[in-house]
Amino acid sequence: MLTGRELISVASILAVGVIVSVTALAAGFGNSKVASKAVEGIARQPEAKNSIFTTMLIGVGLVEATPIIALVVALILLYANPLLAQ
Repeated sequence: MLTGRELISVASILAVGVIVSVTALAAGFGNSKVASKAVEGIARQPEAKNSIFTTMLIGVGLVEATPIIALVVALILLYANPLLAQ
């Protein structure tokens, strides 16, 4: 049987996996939405291609920031877990 400390460690590892997986999935959906709308905009106004592409890159960068921040927070919770402090 797992002791309390081991149980908290296992739960922390599982939580990090869930957090990173969900945010990566959400970022993938967000990136596909941004790219599809950019392609639609370019199809409607080909002369605005450069402006739309630049805006799309900024949007993709903002969407990708979310899983990076979530990963950092998850790793902080994993390695600096206050419940495991001695």
